[in-house]
Amino acid sequence: MTTVRRPWLRTATAAVVTAAFLVPVLWMVSTSFKKPDRILAASPQWIPAPFTAENYSAALANPALPRALLNSLVISGGVVTLTLLLAVPLSYALARIPMRGSGAMMLALLITQLLPAIVLAAPLFLLERKTGLQNTYTGLIAADTTLTLPFAVVVLRPLVQGIPVELEEAALVDGCGPPGVLGHVVLPLMAPGLIAVAGLSFLLAWGEFVFGLTLGQTPEVQPVTVVVNSFAGPVHIAWGPLMATATLVSVPVVCLFAILHRFIVGGLTAGSVKG
Repeated sequence: MTTVRRPWLRTATAAVVTAAFLVPVLWMVSTSFKKPDRILAASPQWIPAPFTAENYSAALANPALPRALLNSLVISGGVVTLTLLLAVPLSYALARIPMRGSGAMMLALLITQLLPAIVLAAPLFLLERKTGLQNTYTGLIAADTTLTLPFAVVVLRPLVQGIPVELEEAALVDGCGPPGVLGHVVLPLMAPGLIAVAGLSFLLAWGEFVFGLTLGQTPEVQPVTVVVNSFAGPVHIAWGPLMATATLVSVPVVCLFAILHRFIVGGLTAGSVKG
């Protein structure tokens, strides 16, 4: 029996699924341009009428927003750097060096990745308070890296396993030492995975809220997600400025993913044939 291919059906299904995921985003952007008295109207409006930018004026008037954006940029950049510095040698060691307990180590990393941030927040809070890292960039970067490092190792280890060992042996025969093999042979072949890990680590750190709230007690180090939460009070929620701030915070993430989406998808699938 000949299978009838229906590409339009796959396209329609993908479009419906994509639209379902975009509904909250579209509603967020739409709400950010609405008048306060129209946000909670009985009849929802997808297209704001009348159209207003006063919510963005209120959001940008928040003196904590510029500092919070800078904090998020510093923390996210630090998380990307620390994740790559730790994940590359760890992934290489797990893939190339025969050792007892490597399987248990990978299992531990997977379990750590499955744990929600709220579970790790309390022990990290106590640990960082004793070490003096509480309410510092270093403490927030280290905490966020506990979420990104397991994912990075899971992605990069199969990439290393997919690189022929003969290439490294040939480089060693030619006089290239182990650091040179890693820098000139292994890392260039891991480039798609490194870009994927860097991009997704940045996205995870940029959107992290729990650690920013529990480990950063002052606006000097709190990320922008904490500022977004400040619009939600115990009695009243400023929906307009809240949605406007959330839209502004989403712009760097959307731009970054638009630029790197090919590398991210390619990096995540490059090592999928190896376990």
